[in-house]
Amino acid sequence: MKKGKNTKQTRMTLARAKDFGASRRGFLQKFSKFAQLFFSVFKLSACTFGGGFVIVPLMRKRFVEELGWIDEQEMLDLTAIAQSSPGAIAVNASILVGYHVAGIPGALLTVLGAVTPPLVIISIISLFYQAFRDNAMVSLAMAGMLCGVAAVIFDVVFDMAKTIVQKKRFLPVFVLLGAFIAVRFLSVNMIVVILVCGLIGAAETLYRDRKHREGEAK
Repeated sequence: MKKGKNTKQTRMTLARAKDFGASRRGFLQKFSKFAQLFFSVFKLSACTFGGGFVIVPLMRKRFVEELGWIDEQEMLDLTAIAQSSPGAIAVNASILVGYHVAGIPGALLTVLGAVTPPLVIISIISLFYQAFRDNAMVSLAMAGMLCGVAAVIFDVVFDMAKTIVQKKRFLPVFVLLGAFIAVRFLSVNMIVVILVCGLIGAAETLYRDRKHREGEAK
């Protein structure tokens, strides 16, 4: 009888140890993912110059190509949402990526990782603003960086446009060209362009869903 009781206690102890080990592994995996998410965004934000559009291809390379946490279409959608939302696109994109990967904790970590480097750098620069403003070498360096920023932004636009064109659908290409003409040549307000594009996209989605349901019904 005593032997059976000891065997039962041993089994219970082993089961508790197994549960503890599984919980510990789960915690370590989650912590590792959170740390990787934070430091990835922190590093990108610290090494990115030229505005929010520059960080988009770097985030795409990191989270789509290297980590595989987000697919190409999802990254395109997140970029569109970040651009059309109020606020800085780099912070918006970081929040959306973090939330997509790890929920609310991920969003909090990525926004912290995105704003900390520029906050620290700008705070330091502000202490020496007069020296930076009148320094010829700094002015030349900034002029050179503008060329690099323009090239990176062009690369972002090219990749996004290529993704749209590869779908081989008339309406997205038409909206792309129409939005470019409206902003570049007709000086239409960006907010109006974004709202119109959003309405067109919503209408097309509803139409395609309706056609799909009708096809299934038949």
